[in-house]
This record gives sequence, structure tokens and C-alpha cells, in this order.
Amino acid sequence: MFIRRKKYPSGNVGIIVTEKINGKMNELATIGIAKEPEDLDSLISKAREWIEREQERRHPRLDLFGEDRKGCETELLNAEQMLSCITNISINGADLILDRVFDSVGFNRIEDPVFRQLVKAQLAYPASKAATAEYLKNHFDEDVSLSKIYRYLDKLSDSQHEIVQDISVLHTRQVLNGRIGVLFYDVTTLYFEADYEDELRKTGFSKEGRHRNPQIILGLLVSVGGYPLAYCIHEGNKYEGHTMLPVVTEFVRKYKLEDFIVVADSGLMNSDNIADLEANGYKYIIGAKIKNESKRIQEWILSQPKVDKQMVEYDKGGSRRLLVGYTDDRARKDAHNREKGIQRLEKAYQRDTLTKDNINKRGYNKFLKMEGDIKVTINYDKLEADAKWDGLKGYLTNTNIPTGEVYAAYHNLWHVERAFRISKSKIEIRPMFHFTHRRIKAHVCICFVALKVYKELERLLKLSNVNMSVDKVLALAQTIVTIQMTLPKNKQVINRTMLMKRHQRIAQLFSEEFWVTR
Repeated sequence: MFIRRKKYPSGNVGIIVTEKINGKMNELATIGIAKEPEDLDSLISKAREWIEREQERRHPRLDLFGEDRKGCETELLNAEQMLSCITNISINGADLILDRVFDSVGFNRIEDPVFRQLVKAQLAYPASKAATAEYLKNHFDEDVSLSKIYRYLDKLSDSQHEIVQDISVLHTRQVLNGRIGVLFYDVTTLYFEADYEDELRKTGFSKEGRHRNPQIILGLLVSVGGYPLAYCIHEGNKYEGHTMLPVVTEFVRKYKLEDFIVVADSGLMNSDNIADLEANGYKYIIGAKIKNESKRIQEWILSQPKVDKQMVEYDKGGSRRLLVGYTDDRARKDAHNREKGIQRLEKAYQRDTLTKDNINKRGYNKFLKMEGDIKVTINYDKLEADAKWDGLKGYLTNTNIPTGEVYAAYHNLWHVERAFRISKSKIEIRPMFHFTHRRIKAHVCICFVALKVYKELERLLKLSNVNMSVDKVLALAQTIVTIQMTLPKNKQVINRTMLMKRHQRIAQLFSEEFWVTR
């Protein structure tokens, strides 16, 4: 509300109280008309009194507990004083959760704040080391400069690798009630944004299609449930089948494992590897390359009735059992993938010519038939022969466990595959921009610990019936702030984590009782 002076054609001035509502001017009251200049001051005073009475009518004073306008002003003053005591605001909800998980696994044995910060940043804000340094400074006011991070990576020794592995194995044993009965092993490749090789970074077969980029091979050993146990790093051009036995043998020796089963994919196996496993007395379940079996065994496999979700067994002697299972779903998938591949072949090679690169395309060349030097046709006889294997999957084992348990154990290999997916998509272990071997190994070590923390948080969420993924929990937690207040007289520092209504789904993660009972 305000006072308006309205001039009339007669020369008189009217004093009117007006109000602007939704962009429109409304006249509330005409206080009077001043015919002489000396009348203006009196009318303006009356207008002010009218506005004060109207405001009092609209906003009456609170008299219930003796509160009045002066009390409201005091309240505002106290609020201003409180706000002036705030010395820091941190967006640290995700950081607080990850701190707790990091400690609950046992990684707080490594009393190194830089290591802790790098692991948490790899989960909450996976980025380059330069971006990580900026993130820590902007969000937590941490003095972790880029040069400090690089110096730390340079000094992160092989002993750190052993320590984090010991902590991870000890915690996994506790989770699995003291027994690690199955070891799942698989490998992946990690590429570098670089053009040259060295003795570690080599070009080789890339699982990500980056055949021209230097890479390393990362082997990962996990338990039931997908909890990471150990890892190994090899040159990028090494045959992946030669990476498994050393890491398994060292792991078994170091942690004195007994009565365990090694589970691996068929791509890691050849006759020498199988012989080495048996020579060491290891029980194993591996994917069998049934199309590479002897002609007699192939004929036996194809002669068996194909019944959905049933397995047949062939005794290969020497305690080796070949199990072959069939499912309708797999048969449909195999047929669909082959038809899709043939359609691409027919479209790509309709001119009957192709380059050397085309010939080497994985998954296509087995159906091509060369005629002369350059003419190429699709061998449809091979297609018909290949279709006979639709829906079949083989498993080779030297155990005596039931066929259903063999199937279940082998198909738990998805835990390793998922661990690699988490490492690549969530933790962003690759691409790597490090060039020295020390920093490469340090980066992989940090990502291994981040993977363990991720899996433990996932387990705790499931136990606590928090029906959210780790990624969604961390994303929601990143909207939680902690306010720090420093009282001016006694210098006491108070920290308060502010949980809003939208945070109630994960509120228990910020409770002391939650972590005491875990």
C-alpha cells in the first residue's frame, strides 16, 4: 500500500491510498481533497494512519504468549546472528556414507587421508585426477592439489596392493561366514588414449573394440556374491588364458584355501591350462568348447534329445565330466543373432568383394567362403550346420557335485562381468591417461578398493531393505549438506547434517545405530 496524489482539473489534489494487486492498481480509500497547499501535510498524515490501521487489521499482533511486533523483530535479529555464525557449508552427504562404508570394510587400517579421498572421489565423482583435485577443493575445501595426487600415486607401492587385498579377503570371509568356497575368474582389457606402446601397454585383442589403442589386461578374482578378492595386471598382448593360474595359485597359497572350486569362462581355457589345474589338485568348472570336441563327442551331443532346461552328461575319463545343457530361450537367441549377422553380411558384401579388414571382422568370417583372391560368398551350408548347435551350452568339470550345482556355479560368473561393468561405467576405471607403470598400478588399486566399497554398500542397502541402487543412493546423498557453525564466545564448533523430507528413504544411513549394528 502507498499514498497517491491525484490532481484534478480544478487544481485540487486528492490523497488516495492505493494498492497494486496482480499488476493492477486498486484505490482502497480516498482520505480527502486538499484545496490549499497547507492541507496536504495533514491529509498525508491521516493517510499514513489509515495504512497503519489497515496493516494491523490484516496482520494482527501475536498476543497469545506475550509476543508482539518487538518479539518478531528480536526473532529476526537472532536468526541473523545465527546465520552470521555459519563458517562452512559442505555438500557431503555421499562423502559421509562412503566414509562409513570405507571404515566398516576395514580400509581405515590404511591411515592415509589422500588414499581415502581418492577412493571416495572415484565413487562419488569419477573423473580425471585434475578434475578430482578441483572437486575436492570446491566441495570439501581439501588441500589436495594435482601435484600432491601425482606424488602420492608415484609412491603407492606394491605393498599397498597386498594390504588392500588382505583387507578385502578378510571382510569377504566375514560376510561369507568364514568360507570362500568358489573362486570366479575373468579378464578384461583397459585401453589408453595414446599412440605408442611400452613393455606394459601393448596393442592386442581388445574386448572393447579398441584394437589400435595400447592396453593392459586386468584379471579379477571374485567370490560368490561378486565381492572382489584379488586382481592382477598383465601386458596388453598376453594370452588371457595364461593370466589365471598364477593369480589363483598365489591366492590359494597365501590364504591357505582348501576345498574350493575355480570357475572360469571357456575363453580362458585350453588343454594345457586344464592340465595345470589338475596338476595342482584344483577343482574346476569351466565353459566347454563343445564345437571343438572330437567328432565322436560332437556326434553324441547332437544325437541327444533337446529338452528345455535339461542337461546330459558325458564321462571323458580321468574324473572329467562334460555336461551339455539346452534351453529354448538360448536356442531362440542363437538363431536370432545368426540371422541378424547374416543380414548384415548380405548387405555389406552384396558386391562379392571385400577388404582384408572386412574379412577379419569377428563373428562374420566363419560364414564366408573365399573363391580365388577377392571373390567372396556366404557359405549357407555352414549356416545349416551351425543351426544344429542352437540352444546348447557345455560345461567341463572334475567335481562330483550335481549337475544343477555345476550350472548354478558357472552362471554365477555374471558377478565378475558385473564387477567389470561397475568398474568401467560407474567407477570409470578406463580410459586411462596415466603413462608411468607406478601410476597405472596405483590407479587400478584405487579402483579395486572403490569396487569393494561399492559392493559392500550394495550389500548393506539390501540388508536394510533400502529399495534403491547404490547409484541412486549416492545421487540423492549428494543433495545433503552439512552446516558448520562457530560460536563466537566459547569458540565451540557445531556441525549439523541437514536431512530434508526427500532424504527420509536413506536417513538410516546417517544414524549411529545403523553402523553399530552392522
